Amino acid sequence: MYLAYGYAKLFFPYSSSLKEKRKVINSIIDRIRKRFNVSISEVEHQDLWQRSTIAFSAIGSSYPELELITNAVKETFYNYAGDLEITELKHDIQKLDMYP
Repeated sequence: MYLAYGYAKLFFPYSSSLKEKRKVINSIIDRIRKRFNVSISEVEHQDLWQRSTIAFSAIGSSYPELELITNAVKETFYNYAGDLEITELKHDIQKLDMYP
């Protein structure tokens, strides 16, 4: 079994309110959840209107499966490049040993 996890730090240069930022954040989160069955949430800067950190995780049976998912999640963030700037985007995939 494998675990993929990561985060994206985002900057919203054109946002002038929390409502505008949340509209984009909710769109990203909804799209990723529906398409990839990934656990994802805004974890930092919920009260700021130009910054956000979104974290995600997924469990799978194979490394290539999770590599495809993490690449698709990253691509989804890049698809919103007109609304935001990605200041940091990191992920990792770890093998979990259930029976040591």
